[in-house]
Amino acid sequence: MQPNCSQLHSPPGAAGSADASASQHVHTRLTGEGSYLHSGDVHIQINSKPKECAEKPSSRNLRSGVHSCTHGCVHNRLRSHSHTEARQPDDTAMESGDHSSSSFSEFRYLFKWLQKSLPYILILGVKLVMQHITGISLGIGLLTTFMYANKSIVNQVFLRERCSKVQCVWLLVFLAGSSVLLYYTFHSQSLYYSLIFLNPTLDHSSFWEVLWIVGITDFILKFLFMGLKCLILLVPSFIMPFKSKGYWYMLLEELCQYYRIFIPIPVWFRYLISYGEFGNVTRWSLGILLALLYLILKLLDFFGHLRTFRRVLRIFFTRPSYGVTASKRQCSDADDICSVCQAEFQKPILLICQHIFCEECITLWFNREKTCPLCRTVISDHINKWKDGATSSHLQIY
Repeated sequence: MQPNCSQLHSPPGAAGSADASASQHVHTRLTGEGSYLHSGDVHIQINSKPKECAEKPSSRNLRSGVHSCTHGCVHNRLRSHSHTEARQPDDTAMESGDHSSSSFSEFRYLFKWLQKSLPYILILGVKLVMQHITGISLGIGLLTTFMYANKSIVNQVFLRERCSKVQCVWLLVFLAGSSVLLYYTFHSQSLYYSLIFLNPTLDHSSFWEVLWIVGITDFILKFLFMGLKCLILLVPSFIMPFKSKGYWYMLLEELCQYYRIFIPIPVWFRYLISYGEFGNVTRWSLGILLALLYLILKLLDFFGHLRTFRRVLRIFFTRPSYGVTASKRQCSDADDICSVCQAEFQKPILLICQHIFCEECITLWFNREKTCPLCRTVISDHINKWKDGATSSHLQIY
């Protein structure tokens, strides 16, 4: 039976006495037998007494027991340490799982709160709509009017000589009538003053009233310039060719956008500076600062668009051509058929890529593209926007 770990703590005297007796016995045997040895002789004796054999295995068993106990204790410590290290990632994973579950519970709580609050939100929403029913209805009406007129004008421009004069007259009357009716309905507010950089006759302009004035003025300006485009559509082709009309559409649209940039300035400036009308020096200084900051931003916006406007003016006055007039031989080599309209050439134009198209067809094409319709060679360095008669749908509220 091997000794357990408790034997390691036995008194040192017992183990020491056993070792001393064993060593003394071995020394005695060697001394007693050493007298029979002569010089030069080698004598080896194998002692196989049962007592000695019984003592040696016991000592070996004791040492092996000590080694096994020590190894077991170290193994237990290493295993406990490895379990501790393995437990740390599990704790981290548990913490991340708890965090995700808490986030999910918060979202679920928020969803439940919104679900419970939905009836009250609907009640407040209906109340808000009823308070601003006039402005909301008018905004929807102005938006639908603009979309209808803009699409109709683009279609009429695309038809070129086949455009309907009756449709153009109807659009002109419709836009003018909508603008006059709007200003007549709210004549007490003198909203038309904003068209000439004056403030409407309102005692105190709140934020919603400023949005009301700026929004209506922006739509009226769009209607005004769309009406001018209808007048250009009504001009006969022998007086103003189709190509020249495209340049006029582009110029009118750029002028409209620049005019719309400056229109809101007096209204917003008055609203911002009125923040200091309470007799407080701090409020008055803050109002002046906000108004000056607004003017600086508008000035930067103007200079940012100035480059585009100068380019449009240069194109309007120079009228650059996309190619040269093609000869009859060149047209015959191309079978006298335009690949865009699939008809005979009308004022054929030879591009730098040696492809021939009708002047009007290629002009319409380069209103949207910069490359040749056939080989995709870059012909123009920019796209001539707004030559198709379209009007920007951007709402200039600031």
